[in-house]
Amino acid sequence: MQSLTFRSASRIALALLLILPMAACSGMNRTQQRALSGGAIGAAGGAAVGALTGGSAVTGALIGGAGGAALGAITR
Repeated sequence: MQSLTFRSASRIALALLLILPMAACSGMNRTQQRALSGGAIGAAGGAAVGALTGGSAVTGALIGGAGGAALGAITR
């Protein structure tokens, strides 16, 4: 049996990262969808601001994601 090379494993991981989020969102209600969208947008914005201001992009993503998810969940 041939072992997976790093390149093959990377392609499989990339395919899963693209496919799984689409399947995971199918059974959500509107509040859950808003929380997920808010978290994703907040994480992206927080990472960008953190990186541009010389801080940590990871810390910015964590703070932005948490804030975005909270605001998305309480928004009607």
